[in-house]
Amino acid sequence: MSEREVLDLDVLFVGAGPASLAGAIHLKRLLSKSGTEASVAVLEKASEIGAHSLSGAIVDPRALRELFPDFPDTDLPFEAEVSEEHLYYLTENKKIPFPFVPPSMSHHHCFVTSLGKLTRWLGNKCENEGVDIFCGFAGTKLLYEGEQVVGVRTGDRGIDKNGEKKPQFEPGADIRAKVVILGEGTRGSLTKNLIDRHELMQGCNPQVWAVGVKELWQMPSGTVPPGYVAHTMGFPLGQAIFGGAFLYGMQNDIWDLGLVVGLDYQNPGVDSHHELQRLKNHPWIRSLLSAGKMIAYGAKSLPEGGWYSIPKLSVGGAMLIGDSAGFMNGQRLKGIHLAMKSGMLAAETTAEALATGKFSESDLADYDSRIASSWIRDELWKVRNFHQGFDRGLFGGLANAGIGLFTGGRGWGIKNRLSSEAGHKKMQKGVKKNRYQDLQFDGTYLFDKVTDVYYSATAHEEDQMPHLKIRDQDVCVSKCTEEYGNPCEKFCPANVYEMLPDGDGQRLQINFSNCVHCKTCDIMDPYQIIDWVPPEGGDGPVWVNL
Repeated sequence: MSEREVLDLDVLFVGAGPASLAGAIHLKRLLSKSGTEASVAVLEKASEIGAHSLSGAIVDPRALRELFPDFPDTDLPFEAEVSEEHLYYLTENKKIPFPFVPPSMSHHHCFVTSLGKLTRWLGNKCENEGVDIFCGFAGTKLLYEGEQVVGVRTGDRGIDKNGEKKPQFEPGADIRAKVVILGEGTRGSLTKNLIDRHELMQGCNPQVWAVGVKELWQMPSGTVPPGYVAHTMGFPLGQAIFGGAFLYGMQNDIWDLGLVVGLDYQNPGVDSHHELQRLKNHPWIRSLLSAGKMIAYGAKSLPEGGWYSIPKLSVGGAMLIGDSAGFMNGQRLKGIHLAMKSGMLAAETTAEALATGKFSESDLADYDSRIASSWIRDELWKVRNFHQGFDRGLFGGLANAGIGLFTGGRGWGIKNRLSSEAGHKKMQKGVKKNRYQDLQFDGTYLFDKVTDVYYSATAHEEDQMPHLKIRDQDVCVSKCTEEYGNPCEKFCPANVYEMLPDGDGQRLQINFSNCVHCKTCDIMDPYQIIDWVPPEGGDGPVWVNL
């Protein structure tokens, strides 16, 4: 029997996103300043930092400037400062400009950014500060002593699809730490288990999610103005589906085109990937992209619930940061600066805990207090009811947002807190309207899912246990087919789920090697029987510029 290697650390950040990397840098500096010796490491499931990083992204530089006060903006890894900004309402054939961009949605003094570039840059800064970074290792289990988190177990390597050990089998390691800080991104598997075990959502609104799907387009020289920003609403989603599109101008004549679709729609036939392709059929978008070539594709879920959907953030030995905690401003469509600041505040609590040698739930609750008295709370409080207003449709949501502007964030009826329900519960049975009958994939401008997945550079070892766990596939074949028409085939933007003929019936085929790690299936499955867990370490997309 193979024995697990045990590695003892002081602090372990899980996930090498901006929250963890900023937190690790800040923590190392605090420890250095106080003369405290402590080992700090970051655990990342991707093969390298940035390979699983995807966002819009427009970055509010506030947290970066706090973390690097001596760096001019020109030294930060931005594509360009926002130089031109537009807000449009799209009909199927027209583009109607808003007369002005509301201040609450303005991106003045912000920067178009590749999140992959930003995280790679932060990773280098981490290593310069003496932080150990372990890439290609997925955290698969939290280690406990009683109810105190004491570490993370990494995934075993070399197990075949039948669950048998291969000759090159290696058991995962137990990384023990005094403090574990979870920055896994949206719907992380460890975070999900921590929240459930400790009932951290008690008294909160359920988290509400969206999925962003995007393509990068290489255009002819001199045709893309870096720093150009446009956001749209209306077509293709219409009035009933929350979301909208974005178009950002990057360096080297690259358009960053994406669509955010709220994962709380009613029609189980909605397909975020197909909606992006519909968007590209709009005359304005087609006029911009027709001379170019698509070079990259990706998808990512994002937390839209707002302040009242943020769970309790700490337990004994562990804290939640970034998207794992739900730190995103849905109205601004920004979360990177909030994620970084949350990691920095968690670092401050951790530094004090290391100084006292106390890591209990009551000791780490200082982190919750720091968040509540920070500019994170100030920003999110003003938009605390933003997403909930869209339960009344697009124009109802815009009216609710307008109320919030004049009331400091109150919602319909001047209520301090609007309630909400989990998005998957809003899916209606029997509603299977096909929105895509006129969509023709030509392979050069409009792409099917398999083609787009190719451009995500996604790769998984085929002979391993599928990392998408369905607790009862009989539900998929019978009950879900009858009630919802198998929405997993639609809501997955990577063609992972397929219902195939099987004798007189059908069977579910899981193409797990297509998975781009967006977690949409885990979030939107109406029966909540799909569990996304990390695949063998390093597997997944290999994003470079997204």
